[in-house]
Amino acid sequence: MTLLGGGFLKRANPSHLQDIFNKYATVEKNGEKFMTPEDFIIKFLNFLDEKNYNVDTTKLLAAIVDTSKDGLISYQEFQAFEGLLCFPDALYKTAFQLFDTNGNGMVSFQEFVEVMQKTELQKKIPFNMNSPFIELYFGRDKKRLVTYNEFSQFLHDFHEEYAIEGFRRADKEGTGFISILDFQDIMISIKSHLLTKQVQSHLIETARESQGGSRVSFPYFIAFNSLLNNMELVKRIYLNVTNGHRTQEVSKEEFMHSAQAMSQMTPLEVEILFHLCDILHQTGRIVYNDLYAIAPEQYFKQITNRLAEIHAVSSPEERGVVIQILESTYRFALGSIAGAVGATAVYPIDLVKTRMQNQRAGSFIGELMYRNSLDCFKKVVRHEGILGLYRGLLPQLMGVAPEKAIKLTVNDLVRDKLMDKNGNIPLIGEIVAGACAGGSQVVFTNPLEIVKIRLQVAGEIAGGAKVRAWTVVKELGLFGLYKGAKACLLRDVPFSAIYFPAYAHTKAKFADENGYNSPLSLLVSGAIAGIPAASLVTPADVIKTRLQVVTRAGQTTYTGVLDATRKIFVEEGFRAFWKGAVARVFRSSPQFGVTLVTYELLQRYLYIDFGGTRPTGSELKVTAIGDGKKPRNPDHVGGYSVSLPIFTGIETKFGLCLPKFNTTKAS
Repeated sequence: MTLLGGGFLKRANPSHLQDIFNKYATVEKNGEKFMTPEDFIIKFLNFLDEKNYNVDTTKLLAAIVDTSKDGLISYQEFQAFEGLLCFPDALYKTAFQLFDTNGNGMVSFQEFVEVMQKTELQKKIPFNMNSPFIELYFGRDKKRLVTYNEFSQFLHDFHEEYAIEGFRRADKEGTGFISILDFQDIMISIKSHLLTKQVQSHLIETARESQGGSRVSFPYFIAFNSLLNNMELVKRIYLNVTNGHRTQEVSKEEFMHSAQAMSQMTPLEVEILFHLCDILHQTGRIVYNDLYAIAPEQYFKQITNRLAEIHAVSSPEERGVVIQILESTYRFALGSIAGAVGATAVYPIDLVKTRMQNQRAGSFIGELMYRNSLDCFKKVVRHEGILGLYRGLLPQLMGVAPEKAIKLTVNDLVRDKLMDKNGNIPLIGEIVAGACAGGSQVVFTNPLEIVKIRLQVAGEIAGGAKVRAWTVVKELGLFGLYKGAKACLLRDVPFSAIYFPAYAHTKAKFADENGYNSPLSLLVSGAIAGIPAASLVTPADVIKTRLQVVTRAGQTTYTGVLDATRKIFVEEGFRAFWKGAVARVFRSSPQFGVTLVTYELLQRYLYIDFGGTRPTGSELKVTAIGDGKKPRNPDHVGGYSVSLPIFTGIETKFGLCLPKFNTTKAS
């Protein structure tokens, strides 16, 4: 395992890599197979359009892998590059090998010029190769060879120097000013990879309002570029002001105070930031989404997203048993805490729901003691006190931990099995995973619920002896604790089959354009998903309640699910199956909303990466790399899993755009 971009990337299996190489290699010499530049760049990487690609660019990019520089890629070179891609500095290593055209492990001035002359940028705004900046790295006579570490620093500095060179060329009279049109041209030509469409379309407007005229000063030019280069820092400053909240509006003064405390971000940079945001929505304040409108997805974000995708479809069997046990323990802890919070928050509603469901039409006066749920709530408080609303809470909390743990674990397991190679799961797969999770939890929930229900209805008997949980357990025995289990299955299986997919899709609808959910959107998503799930399974819940409560004198007894269904329908009518439906929705909907928002916030702030999937309900919404039209090649394994963002990063990180298309169609 190698640490890359905040995640672990595993080397590909050599035999598997050999099979993949043989699949794409089209040249054979002396019994050995080789890839051509087209085989690697076009067919394997899918990096350029196979119908109209630039031949020179294809050869130049393939030469990164072809260290022998013979025009062909051997399996040994293919395997070595896969290993290189696993390094944390893979982007810089790849860029270095792009410029190391003779493969001697050093970059000369001639090699640097040779590659630069092929870039779109050098053709449009030629860089002065005799500038003092070049001499500082390659020497006055330009004979000095630059090592990898030195070249990585050179690339970083050259990127910034190029913008300054563009300013110098436009400032022919040396006044320290350029026209707004020159400013726009330089930014679009040299810094286009740092510009979103919104910023690019408002460059002139922003500069004119900020500078108060038709010229742009050098300090403004430097501050503008510095701001674009440091948008990740800007985001951290914003989150520091809002304590992690992403929808809170922040004023310039608030942002400035945090910026000075955290970094050396200048007042001019802050001024430009707020000018850009104000042009977008004109409020004088910024929110987190404004920052994404200014900053495009950068190379490191692409790498992080790709690693998240890899984790999402990685097989748990690839990790050690100890790691899997630790991950299960972690999920158990989060699920138990979240479940306890959710259950406690709505327990009084659950007690009212249970008593309403147990109330039946009968001959003796005690049966019709509640007119409706509100009347039930008032009478419980009046006769039993506030604590009466929490009868049976302790066994409920004792059951929450194993219930949530088994539900989340089974749901994750089934989802993993039903996912395709790209980490996608169809709706039917989500439903099946939820149903399995609901069925698995009954082994824990049925015993705890039957004890809870008997404690909840005990207060209805005036003058009755105080009932304790352990007394109920001893009275029921092992098999008695599973009385009504069939009805419990009829309730929990469809509930989870409805709830988990509904929550996942509702949450996605409420997420912002970056896939982020605020705590409020998580709460609302959980509550909305609970409405259909809770209401539609109420009949099964009524039957389960009738089977599990203690039957008093004069009440109808039931021998099983079918018997209870028939007798309830005959004696009380169809409406009896929906008793407590409103209370159930008002209990289950907010309970699962509170549970899921607690769970997601816990895993969001206390998340530990065990190398497997993230806990259910917190999967990362990954932004696709590229235009999303071509599916990711399943043969991109090991280091090649991040090959596309690495190659794309040469342009997005360093601005070295190579021509992608021929003026004439490639053969």
